[in-house]
Amino acid sequence: MARFRAPANVQLRRAQIVLILATLLPTIMLIATGIVLLAIGNDTPSLVAGVLVLAFCTTSLTGYILGSIFMSRGAQIARFQNDFLSAVSHELRTPLTSIGIFITTLRDERLTDPVRKEQCLNILDQEVHRLQGLVEKLLRLSKIEAGGHGFTSTPVSVKDLIAGSISAFDAATMHDHTDIQVKQDADLFVLGDVQALEQAIGNLLINAWKYTPSETREIALEARSSRRHVEILIRDNGPGIPRDEQEHIFSEFERGRDAIDDPSKRGSGLGLAIVRAIIRAHRGRISLKSTPGEGAEFRIRLPAP
Repeated sequence: MARFRAPANVQLRRAQIVLILATLLPTIMLIATGIVLLAIGNDTPSLVAGVLVLAFCTTSLTGYILGSIFMSRGAQIARFQNDFLSAVSHELRTPLTSIGIFITTLRDERLTDPVRKEQCLNILDQEVHRLQGLVEKLLRLSKIEAGGHGFTSTPVSVKDLIAGSISAFDAATMHDHTDIQVKQDADLFVLGDVQALEQAIGNLLINAWKYTPSETREIALEARSSRRHVEILIRDNGPGIPRDEQEHIFSEFERGRDAIDDPSKRGSGLGLAIVRAIIRAHRGRISLKSTPGEGAEFRIRLPAP
């Protein structure tokens, strides 16, 4: 009969309790003993014993603190894994459910109307492509974070980088075209992989386009020199991002309430996670500045050659 194993986070919590009982409590008692020996000791052996006891206690406390840090980190990783698996399961469940329903409908020959049957097949095709896209994004994100993507690191013209990103953006938003207001310093270069950086900037531009009302939409892109780095800023005049969502906006499968409530803004919640992974792989940083009702500003900071 297989033995039941507690979840990883429960095991780590038990280990923390054991560490407290086995290390912290005895150490506190020894500290008290050492202080008493130093206080009442009137000969050399008592003083030496007191010093040795306190030195041992200091070492034990250091070990306890380090052990607690490592176990807390392990608990965070375990929680992240649980959240990640839960999010993946949720994202996969919807298209798989739709596919199962339509397959059953077609198999039982409930649809006799050729038009309805064609619509059913089109929806099946869309859901399959949605699953394929999700899997490809997950694999790409995993590969980037594992350091196995193999990005090149060559000087890239920021002018060409912006032009390529806007070209991809225009192709993706052809049905609702929006001009990008571009402002850039001359002769800027960054170190990196041009295709990966174009994807990161393009993702941010498409996000700004997607979450900003078309009637008043304004998207700006600025590139400027900042000492030994180059900053690329993408701004929009959309609804902004609430403060309680900003902390997790770059996490996998994290989507804002507005995106969840609006069925027309479908997405996997992986776009910004991939952007962050690409920027980190280029030894850069990405940050967000947003006030609800006043739009959002994403800032990429990349090393210059």
